[in-house]
Amino acid sequence: MKHYDAVIIGSGQAGVPLAKKLGKKGLKTAIIERKFVGGTCINAGCTPTKTMVASARVMHIANTANEVGVNVSGVSVDFKAVIERKNKIVTQFREGAENGLRKTENVDLILGEASFVSNKEIKIVLKNGEEEIITADKIFINAGARPTIPPIESLDGINYLTSTTIMNVDEVPKHLLVVGASYIALEFGQMFKRFGSKVTVLEHAEKFLSREDDDVADEIKKFLEEEQLEIFTNATVQNFSSNNKQINATIKINDVVKEITCSHVLIATGRTPNTDDLKLENTKIETDDKGYIKVNDKLETSEPNIYALGDVKGGPAFTHISYNDHLIVFHNLCEGADESVKDRLLPYTMFTDPQFGRVGISEREARQRQLNFKVAMLPMTHVARGIETNETKGFMKAVVDADTKQILGAAVIGEQGGEIMSMLQLSMMGKIPFDVLRSTVFAHPLYAEALNNLFMKLDNDK
Repeated sequence: MKHYDAVIIGSGQAGVPLAKKLGKKGLKTAIIERKFVGGTCINAGCTPTKTMVASARVMHIANTANEVGVNVSGVSVDFKAVIERKNKIVTQFREGAENGLRKTENVDLILGEASFVSNKEIKIVLKNGEEEIITADKIFINAGARPTIPPIESLDGINYLTSTTIMNVDEVPKHLLVVGASYIALEFGQMFKRFGSKVTVLEHAEKFLSREDDDVADEIKKFLEEEQLEIFTNATVQNFSSNNKQINATIKINDVVKEITCSHVLIATGRTPNTDDLKLENTKIETDDKGYIKVNDKLETSEPNIYALGDVKGGPAFTHISYNDHLIVFHNLCEGADESVKDRLLPYTMFTDPQFGRVGISEREARQRQLNFKVAMLPMTHVARGIETNETKGFMKAVVDADTKQILGAAVIGEQGGEIMSMLQLSMMGKIPFDVLRSTVFAHPLYAEALNNLFMKLDNDK
């Protein structure tokens, strides 16, 4: 039975950098991966989707080139080439991550399925079917999550797609029915609409993007519908049926039953943690009712010296959160820090076109907390760079403390919305008051320069 200083289960965006850092610190480390090194982000998430989104954006630019005086004709999508380009980039990233692990001293990459025998004993079923048991002083679980499959009648009777399998279809769907209106759902919906699909999106809730401010949700819905995506809220799928040529869905929308015939169905209704095969019942590790591992503010589970990182612990399911998780545990365990997840800023970006970037609290949250705040709003139609580049959809919005002038949160819908949001995030981290940004010299004509005008909307105390 081989013993390690540290064992990492899963090679996602926390597992890989943590293994390398621990190995370089001289700790004998094993990292166990049952499928592909790199986790969801590299293999089935960020990397492949954003690669395909880029192809779809080029198609959109070609189809709207006449708006800027450029005449383009005969444009078509070579979908096979789109998929091949995506696969090439995924392979490049995956091999880079795997080679990095294999070259790191003190790190053993073990390909196989891991499960707990006891709190500090892990059984691995290797790719060749053999089994081995290893032990460790510290264990880090970075097992990730997978698409949730809802209990819809007859769903198992159709060849439905998930966020993973849809990136391997061999043709552009004629009519894509998207069940769910998450960020994943909307990115895929717009992407395939630009590739040539008819797209219908079903949101179970009464409100579209119900976690966002109404003006944000309305603006996103507006630009998607301008591209002819059909979006229905308060929509429930009752059942599916299919033949070899098409799929029929019986939908209840606002209490009215409707039949929709489509060629493909994408299920995008959330994520499920990969804890069911870990045999956590053999340990003292606690999970919630959805299977997510419970952790404290320092990411430690109910069993000492066992940590959960990334999507498997619940909370915001973003790659950058997983990456930051590994920094917290590494700094605390190896560098004597006292970091925690408490009160960390949680930025995120939806990669529709235009992008939607958000950080901090929303206007709705500010009202719920009864804060003394102001809201600055600037439409992209008033941004010089947006007008010049024909990118005028969306707006910049900031929530600020009326007394301290600190930025409390921001939402940016627009070309490079995530990048603009990140500038406001840096201002929040550095506690730069909004009136400083209002008078800062930014290079002209950048989107960033519009921050001057955004904060000029706020006050009369110049």
